[in-house]
Amino acid sequence: MTNHAVRPGPRAAIGEPPARRLLLVHAHPDDESISTGATMAHYAAAGAHVTLVTCTLGEEGEIHVPALAGLAAAEADQLGGYRVAELAAACAALGVTDHRFLGGAGRYRDSGMLGLPTNDHPRAFWRADLDTAAGQLVEIMREVRPQVLITYDPNGFYGHPDHIQAHRVAMRAAELAAAEGIGPDKIYWTALPKSVLAAGLEAFGTSSDNPFAGVERAEDLPFGSPESEIAARIDATDSGAAKEAAMRAHATQIPANSWLHSIARNFGAESLGVEFYTLAAGGKGPGTGRYGWEDDLFAGLTTPLSPTATGPTATDDVPGSAGGAAGSGAAPTGDSASAGAGVR
Repeated sequence: MTNHAVRPGPRAAIGEPPARRLLLVHAHPDDESISTGATMAHYAAAGAHVTLVTCTLGEEGEIHVPALAGLAAAEADQLGGYRVAELAAACAALGVTDHRFLGGAGRYRDSGMLGLPTNDHPRAFWRADLDTAAGQLVEIMREVRPQVLITYDPNGFYGHPDHIQAHRVAMRAAELAAAEGIGPDKIYWTALPKSVLAAGLEAFGTSSDNPFAGVERAEDLPFGSPESEIAARIDATDSGAAKEAAMRAHATQIPANSWLHSIARNFGAESLGVEFYTLAAGGKGPGTGRYGWEDDLFAGLTTPLSPTATGPTATDDVPGSAGGAAGSGAAPTGDSASAGAGVR
């Protein structure tokens, strides 16, 4: 598949935003690197403004560094603060300079896995008021004016309550922003094609570090999308090494012997650089290859004009463009803010 490099727009005047603006909403530190790290690094290197919003500090994560075991939630409960520094190092590796915590660092706490008592912590993100959290994200949207938003599908990709809540918050914020005329033109959800999962099952079948142990078919996994549902394949192999470096920055969560690193050792860092997405809202741009997948998340969008201080982002009205009328925001194609309700 041809990989059309992302080209920065014309040099912006002082006070004008970059021509391309990408916003990602993730649940915990390390989620950004594992699922979208190559995409982030690829677009940042190409001159796009990449904004990462992380919803919690990841306080309930496991600790894979024995010397830091005392930071655990059941001990000193200092893991979240430590992971702030890990996330900063990961963003530096990815070339991303705009990172925020939703509502400010520590506003929302890692809820832990579904069904655990940690779901009921007073600050658990799972318990967050949807409109309050979405309003905090809208504040960032007003400032950044992203054309493209990335988050998870209604199941949070694999069912973690904070991932599900991140999805709800992002989709509700997009809805609220669209009502103001500043909503993103396109919304993507992270995804993996079933064929990629099947290849992974085969590749790791005899490995002692098999992340799919006990699973015989890709269809048996609680995630994965048919090829027909994938909208975009981002070939960011130029940023595979940056993604691996970002994952290494999250040492408490991703040990040196992790299967994620073994992918790079066995197949090269560039093997980490291809990431897939489904299109949840907005118009699909031109695609390539057998399935007509986009190879640019901004496909179909025109180079935007500078937004005014109070007005919406303006785009040319181009047939087939996701932008359409200036700053109208994307119309959801397969979700609502309440999707996934009742999963708890």
